[in-house]
This record gives sequence, structure tokens and C-alpha cells, in this order.
Amino acid sequence: MALLRLAKVTRRYDSPQGGESLPVLSDISLEVEPGESLAIMGPSGSGKSTLLQIIGTLDRPTTGEVFLAGRDLNRLNEREVASVRNSELGFVFQAHFLLPQCSVLENVLVPTLAQPKAANSSAKPAVEIESTLPQKKEKVEVRASRLLNRVGLGERIHHRPGELSGGERQRVSVVRALINQPKLLLADEPTGSLDHASALKLGELLVELNREEGVALIVVTHSRELAERMGKVWQLRDGRLV
Repeated sequence: MALLRLAKVTRRYDSPQGGESLPVLSDISLEVEPGESLAIMGPSGSGKSTLLQIIGTLDRPTTGEVFLAGRDLNRLNEREVASVRNSELGFVFQAHFLLPQCSVLENVLVPTLAQPKAANSSAKPAVEIESTLPQKKEKVEVRASRLLNRVGLGERIHHRPGELSGGERQRVSVVRALINQPKLLLADEPTGSLDHASALKLGELLVELNREEGVALIVVTHSRELAERMGKVWQLRDGRLV
């Protein structure tokens, strides 16, 4: 069974003047197998990031279906979607979004702090940030340290983002995306803000982690060098995948 399946997904945005809605994605169908890697290319404004946001539950399609591990994401409530986003999906963006006041290790551990809470009659949020249980915390810190060593940042674990290079900060964001052992890693222009040498190293690292961690990888990119490292390359043209 495919890990990810999109069936006839469309996305339209209402016109601010009340006219005809603007089509961004049209009739997108796609399947991604566990552990597979693929790149999505296309010109600016072609809808690449919109497609990635729909796959990542940050947006919903106007019509069509999105299945992750056999579940129809459109049928999940907000609490369930938040749980899927935190535990089964990992995100790497062009901007690293690291917390400047936190160390490298603390930044990596941030996704592990979201603990689902049982719904009750009080008006508490569905997901709260709370201290990780000691046993779990020890386990995830071991994984964090292993991954940081794997990406060459073992000596930088207690540094803050301002003390790192751009390539190092992006490697931290990759480890943060992998910390909860997601099934699918989504990368939106991950090398877009890096110099050529750093971009090449990050691309190589993504491919290696895709294989070593067994995580499926979808990369949206303008870089043909990065795209050609993936198992498949799709082009998004006029809102359609080809």
C-alpha cells in the first residue's frame, strides 16, 4: 500500500474582489511508496509549495482526497490532524525557524514536547506543551545526539543558532524534522538560502538520511542538481503534475 496517495486534488482561492476563484492546483494524483524519494519542480507561482502544504496538512484541498498510511486526512478533526503532523510528518523549510535562545539540542527536541491530551469538558487545548516523561526524554535525547553526530554537529550540540553557519543551521532543522521518526519528510526549497557547496552537502545528506532512516522524502526545489538526486522527478505546470 502506498504511504501517500493524492486523488484528483484541486486547490482554488477565492478572488478578493468576489469574482471567479483562482485555480492553483488542478486534478493532482500522486502516489508515494514508503522510503521513496521524489522531487517536484516548476516555476515560481506554479503551486509547488501549495501542494506540499496540502500533503503536510498545513492546508486542505478544495476538492479531492489525501491519504496518509491509509487514512483520509480530510476526514480528521483538527486534534487528529495536529497529531499526524507532529508524529508522522517532518518539515524542512528554506528558512530554518530555529529558536535563537535555545541550544542546538533544545531546538531538535522541541517537536517531542507536544503531548496529546485527552479531550474533556474543560476548555483546554487539544495539544499542550508539557515536560516530556523522563524515560522518553532520555530516549529522544539519545536519538537527537546520534542524529546530530550523524550530520557532523556533535561538537556543536550546545551552541546556539547564531553561532552556526547557514549550512549548519539547516542541518539542525533536518535533524529536528526527523526526531519523531516520521514516515514522510517534506522539504520546501531546503537549499534555497545556501551557497553552492553547502547546498550540495545538504542534498547529499537528505538522500543518505532518506535511505538510512527509511523515511519517504518529497523535495520541492528549483535546483536541478538536488532534484536529480531523488528517485523520481515531477514537474508542476499550469497546476498539473507531469
